[in-house]
Amino acid sequence: MGRIDVFVAPRPNPALIKVMTIVNRIVMLRGVPGFRDLLPFNRLAGLRGVANIRHIDFPVADQQKLHACCGEGQATFITPNHPEFFTDWMIDKEIVSRVSPLAASWATHGVVNGLGRLMQKFWLANNLIAQIPGNSEAAKAHSVDWALKGHGVLLHPEGSVGWHGNHVAPLLPGAVEMGLAALKRGRETNKDFKVWVAPVVWKLAFIGNVERPLARECAYVEKKLKMESVAAGSLPERVYSIYSGLLSLDEQA
Repeated sequence: MGRIDVFVAPRPNPALIKVMTIVNRIVMLRGVPGFRDLLPFNRLAGLRGVANIRHIDFPVADQQKLHACCGEGQATFITPNHPEFFTDWMIDKEIVSRVSPLAASWATHGVVNGLGRLMQKFWLANNLIAQIPGNSEAAKAHSVDWALKGHGVLLHPEGSVGWHGNHVAPLLPGAVEMGLAALKRGRETNKDFKVWVAPVVWKLAFIGNVERPLARECAYVEKKLKMESVAAGSLPERVYSIYSGLLSLDEQA
């Protein structure tokens, strides 16, 4: 097994990336039509869609604008908002697959390098760039090289998770630094060379009333963590109480 803190350049496999795009679209997001709403199949996350995202309302004009920023003769660094740990990454991968199918994606080194040599090979073939804390120069250099080939670079781990749905996080400097490096190199041979830092912001919306099932999930979490329930409070108060209790447990530990 290789070292988790050593950067290894991705070796993208276009066929695998295409297959995993379909897997992400069906298994992680939308589910399988005909099964996702049918008992008992809708209780299986892979058939329902792990994130249960039924539709992505990506306006044609916005998609065309992002698509125009990607491709040969320019370099593009795509910087989405980072509100949580899982669903946002899967949605961003789907969005980027529509405009730059071979885009590279930054991910934590614990995922890319920390799950064994076979999994490292798999993630590198999926064009994941390992973000190694305190040692990101090689990853940045590779990102610039890849962007200069006309493929996008998705900087999803640009900053920490914000846990916010209505607030757009500030742009952090990593994407701009790489963009400037790409611009300098591109202008050496083409004085009109363009580099884009393209923000992507979206918002989740429920398509039905989910208060009752979310209350059941809160009760499950409270029971498993042996927390005092605040079922009489509103749903946001109950979620807040759970997170406060988790923080207290972490502090005690």
